[in-house]
Amino acid sequence: MKTYRIAAIPGDGIGTEVVAAGVEVLNALAQRDGNIAFKFDHFDWGGEYYKKHGRMMPADGRDQIKTHDAILFGSAGHPEIPDHITLWGLRLAICQPFDQYANVRPTRILPGITSPLRHVKDKELDWVIVRENSEGEYAGVGGRAHHGSPLEVATDVAMFTRAGVERVMRFAFRLARSRPRKLLTVVTKSNAQRHAMVMWDEIAAEIAREFPDVTSDKMLVDAMTMRMVMRPASIDTVVATNLHADILSDLAAALAGSLGIAPTGNINPERTFPSMFEPIHGSAFDIMGKGIANPIGTFWSAVMMLEHLGEKPAADRLMAAIERVTADPRHHTPDLGGTARTAEVTAATIDAIHGANR
Repeated sequence: MKTYRIAAIPGDGIGTEVVAAGVEVLNALAQRDGNIAFKFDHFDWGGEYYKKHGRMMPADGRDQIKTHDAILFGSAGHPEIPDHITLWGLRLAICQPFDQYANVRPTRILPGITSPLRHVKDKELDWVIVRENSEGEYAGVGGRAHHGSPLEVATDVAMFTRAGVERVMRFAFRLARSRPRKLLTVVTKSNAQRHAMVMWDEIAAEIAREFPDVTSDKMLVDAMTMRMVMRPASIDTVVATNLHADILSDLAAALAGSLGIAPTGNINPERTFPSMFEPIHGSAFDIMGKGIANPIGTFWSAVMMLEHLGEKPAADRLMAAIERVTADPRHHTPDLGGTARTAEVTAATIDAIHGANR
């Protein structure tokens, strides 16, 4: 039996609720499978840790988790702490040093869920967005000077390196090649950002020549938002910068029905560090403790984690369970227009894993 060590970091807000549900479902899956097991190490890092210690995670936090097989993450964000402190102090403090440079966000309409787009029900919306996850607009380069004076200045510099762009482009082309349509859209803004984005376009064209079996096109980010709404069936795999893909993937999740169902994998393809898997919905403090958070995004993130670990049969079983649960409106949480509670969706997913009816 293979035992996987998973670092569970619930973080803030509803992260504590959905990660607990994810752990419960993964343990049920392991029991059903019989060939795998999970050892979860729980870390109480986040906003409450910051209030006690003045930092979001301990100084040696990454050393504590760097030998784990994967990380299951909840969210970072606390109403009493500025967002840039929570994000840079926890999530980005893991993603960037662990070189999780490929942020992968699949989006499709699950059974039983209605898209806000007219006439879109199933395969018309089936995308994967690859977000460059290590540099670009979120490289952290910049600063402020002359605080509080009329001459105050602040800069955030988007940093792009040839190595960083090449590697995420190759990752995206390989992913597009693995999908039936073999279609990749490169999102850019090179009409206005005439240095870094022009280099982004040039490198994309160079890498495209390495993948003659993949069809690629280029789309300005503003036009891409229109295409996602008006012609969703024309899209398959997408690659975009850190900021552009961050925004586009939230739009994608909304078009698929809810941010509550959307998963993320922060991938270190070379596997020199563990990869991290999380729902994209954030801490959602407005519903914290009410028991109504949608755990589907975490369950789907767990599917991605299992695929990354090479456990494809277990991943397929969990995805089938998720689809069986979403197909039944009784298991829809309020974000999907229903009344189901987190615990009810979790229990229904476990039943579906075991093949039981509820």
